[in-house]
Amino acid sequence: MGSACSRKQDQPDMDGVVLRSEGAEHLSRSISLRWPIKHPSFRNEHEVLNKEERCPSLLEVAVRQICRTIGSYTSFAILPRDLSQQVFSELVRRELLTGPVLGLFMDCALQDVNLGDYVGVKDSWMQVIGGQGECLLALDISTSPVSDAGLSFIKHCQNLQHLCLNYCTQITDIGCTALTGLTNLTSLSFKSSNLITAVGMRYFLELGSLTSLDMERCPKIHGGLAHLRGLTKLKSLNVGWCICIKNSDIRAIAGLTNLEELQISRTKVNDIGISVLRGLTKLQKLSMEGCPVSGVCMETIAGFKALTTLNVKHCRLSDFGIKKIEGLVSLKYLDMGYSEVTDIGLSYLNGLTNLETLNLDSCKIGDNGVESLKSTRTLRVVDLSDTDVGNFGLQHLSDLSKLESLNLSFTSVTDSGLRRISGMMSLTSLNLDSREITDSGLMALTSLTNLTNLDLFGARITDQGTSYLKNFKKLQSLELCSGSITDTGVRNLRDLTSLTSLNLSQNNHLTDHALQFISGMKNLVSLNVNSTRITNAGLQHLRPLTNLTSLALNSCRVTQAAVERLQTVSLPNLTVIRLR
Repeated sequence: MGSACSRKQDQPDMDGVVLRSEGAEHLSRSISLRWPIKHPSFRNEHEVLNKEERCPSLLEVAVRQICRTIGSYTSFAILPRDLSQQVFSELVRRELLTGPVLGLFMDCALQDVNLGDYVGVKDSWMQVIGGQGECLLALDISTSPVSDAGLSFIKHCQNLQHLCLNYCTQITDIGCTALTGLTNLTSLSFKSSNLITAVGMRYFLELGSLTSLDMERCPKIHGGLAHLRGLTKLKSLNVGWCICIKNSDIRAIAGLTNLEELQISRTKVNDIGISVLRGLTKLQKLSMEGCPVSGVCMETIAGFKALTTLNVKHCRLSDFGIKKIEGLVSLKYLDMGYSEVTDIGLSYLNGLTNLETLNLDSCKIGDNGVESLKSTRTLRVVDLSDTDVGNFGLQHLSDLSKLESLNLSFTSVTDSGLRRISGMMSLTSLNLDSREITDSGLMALTSLTNLTNLDLFGARITDQGTSYLKNFKKLQSLELCSGSITDTGVRNLRDLTSLTSLNLSQNNHLTDHALQFISGMKNLVSLNVNSTRITNAGLQHLRPLTNLTSLALNSCRVTQAAVERLQTVSLPNLTVIRLR
């Protein structure tokens, strides 16, 4: 199934797209600044004003003026807290924050410091950050080279609630001592911290307010979960991809009865480890992808009556294991991709009366298995990618009146089978990435006028087939990469003005005239024309696309200088460019 021109949806495509007072006891956030921080963009001020059709607020004017003249200030300590926070965040957004500029914010009572992935953060910056004292509520310095010495400056930020230290590879167990006294901390993330061990996790004992802990991909924390026993408020725990985690570690968290989310994927936890979790009756989301478990563990999981999300991908469960979960009436999301589920196994899902999302990607099911789904009328999302489902099986989906998303990529479904889903007016997303689909199949689907996402990446669609796409006026995302589309075919798309994402890559007959037909798609945010005959001259047609932020031009006759002129003159928001 599929071909060299097709690709699985959950993988990067072949074009390389994988496309921040008062007394301490009364502190509260005066502005909403949880990550991601959202502020007005002043990159193109006239455009902002025209789009919003209003005058800027006094705060916006002040922030803009301060950022323009940042070199003329010696301190921001006398600014109102709201203003200093806005200025700080805007400087970060503009990448204008440096060590000397950061020094202007000493004693400014900043509440949120979002410097995740920001270049230049180092230990000396942490003295200013720690100087915010009891006012600081949230701090993210992910991917920075901050060391134990730098982290020590936060020990006086006793009202800190959220701390994100993902990929801070210089922080060791010694750095964890800075957590002592941070009793108001509710969220802590140490993702991919290779130097943290069970010794450092001893300092977690005092974090009695912690509700969320992320230790994903920390390879040396075996034995550390024992220090979580007293954290009874913990609701979310992620130790996925920690290959050191074993059954003994899981026993240490069995008493955390308020847990609602548990991630243990790719650990060494097996059926015995799962069995000790029986008391976690509030568990709503459980991910154990790739764990060495069998169908035996499903008996324990069947007792998690509040469960809404279960991920057992790559667990090689059998039909027997699936039968054990038929009483989970609250289950809304079930991912069984790559599991050894067969047609018989699907029959055990009939009791899941609230099931909304079902992922059967690469399972060993065919038309008979799909028949078991026809009574599950609550289904909204079904993924049948890379299964043995064919035309006959589609007739069992026709009564699923709530189905919104259907993935038929890499299946045996052909043009004639698509007629059986032509009446599913609830569909908004359809994936037909398959060489078995041609213009005739697309013609059979013209009644599906509510489609917003259509993936025809590997389908054999020609210019004639594109004429049927005129019916899909609501389309926002379209992939059309058969290699058979010419400028004439793109002309048929010019009325699809709701499109925000368009992929026409690999159609090597497309010329600059194709871009002329695309120029009216003013809502386009992403455009991929890799491996076409587009030249520098054709780029002029993209000037009206002021919302365009991503443009792929690999293997085109376009130079870097031409693209930079386009950015400077017409498209200042164009930031992601693939060109080689």
